[in-house]
Amino acid sequence: MPAASRSRTARPAAVRPFTARTVQLARALMAAVAALMITFSPDHSAAVGLAVFGGFAIVTSLVLIVAAIIVHGPGQRWPSVLMGAITLVLGMAASIPTWRTDALFFVLVITWAALTGLVELISGIRSRGQEGSRDAITVGGLGLLLAALLLIVPVGFVQNYAVEGHAMSLTGIIIGVGLFGGYAAIVAVFLGIAGLAPAATSTATTSETTAGADRLADHGGEA
Repeated sequence: MPAASRSRTARPAAVRPFTARTVQLARALMAAVAALMITFSPDHSAAVGLAVFGGFAIVTSLVLIVAAIIVHGPGQRWPSVLMGAITLVLGMAASIPTWRTDALFFVLVITWAALTGLVELISGIRSRGQEGSRDAITVGGLGLLLAALLLIVPVGFVQNYAVEGHAMSLTGIIIGVGLFGGYAAIVAVFLGIAGLAPAATSTATTSETTAGADRLADHGGEA
C-alpha cells in the first residue's frame, strides 16, 4: 500500500538534544565566560589567570568528552577524546593554588594551546569538506597562534611607566593573561556564530532523504 508506506516515511526524525552545533555553542559559552572574567578583572596576576584557565579548561574538557561519547561516530572520536584529556589534565594542574606562579601559567597555557590547537587543526584538515571542518581548522590555528605569541613574551618582563603621576608596571604575566583573554573572546565569537549559523547541507540532505524514502515507498518498502 503506497499511501500507507508514504505515511510511515513521513514520520519526523528524532531531534538529537546534543549535536555538533551544541558542542560549538557550549565551547563558545565557556570561552566567553573566561574572556569576561579576565576583561573585567583589575588583577591580571598568575593566580587569577590560572584560576580562570583552570575553570575554563575543566568544563571545556567535559564538553569535549561528552561530545566524543554522544555526538561523534566511530573513527571521529579521537580528536575530542585527545583534546578533552589534555585539557582536563592541564586544567586540574592550573587549579592547584600553591602551584600558581608566572612560569607555570606560561607553561600550562602554551602547552595546552599548542597541543589542542595542533590536534584540532589536523582533525579539521583530515575531515575537510565535512561540516565543522573549517571551524576546526580556524580554532586550531588560533590555538597555535596563542602558543606562538605566548612563547615570545618574556616571563620576567617588567616595564615601568607613569600615567598622570601614578607609577605603574607592565609585566610579562599581565601580557600573557591578556593574550589568553583575547584568544578566549575571539573563539567565543567565532564558535558562537558557527553554532548559530544554519547548516549549509541541511536542505540537500533533507532532499536526498525524502527522495530515497519516496523510491522505497514506490517499491513497497519502508524508509
